[in-house]
Amino acid sequence: MALAKLGVVVLDCPDPRALAGFYAEVVGGTVEGEGDWVNLKVPGGPSLAFQAAPGFVPPKWPSADASQQFHLDLVVEDMDAAEKGVLALGAKPLDTEDRSRDFRVYADPAGHPFCLCAC
Repeated sequence: MALAKLGVVVLDCPDPRALAGFYAEVVGGTVEGEGDWVNLKVPGGPSLAFQAAPGFVPPKWPSADASQQFHLDLVVEDMDAAEKGVLALGAKPLDTEDRSRDFRVYADPAGHPFCLCAC
């Protein structure tokens, strides 16, 4: 028997509303809240939350001495179209050169790694 159930995945960041807006454009949903804590309610999916973190330092990818700690895998139907969209929203490519793979790695505007996956 489980001891708990997953409530929400929380991303630390310097500007919760801005980062929630980025992910709302990528995965859909409604941004709720202001200030230090903002929620992204995703229809038919898990919610994400964004928490203000004073002194936030983004993870480095790839780096053995500055671990990414976690990342989001976002499933897409058209990898090239999704890539164009996330780059237009402010994502930065981290590992996108190998076009034969079924994933590409980006950083969101706050520096968190995420993958677009055609898995």
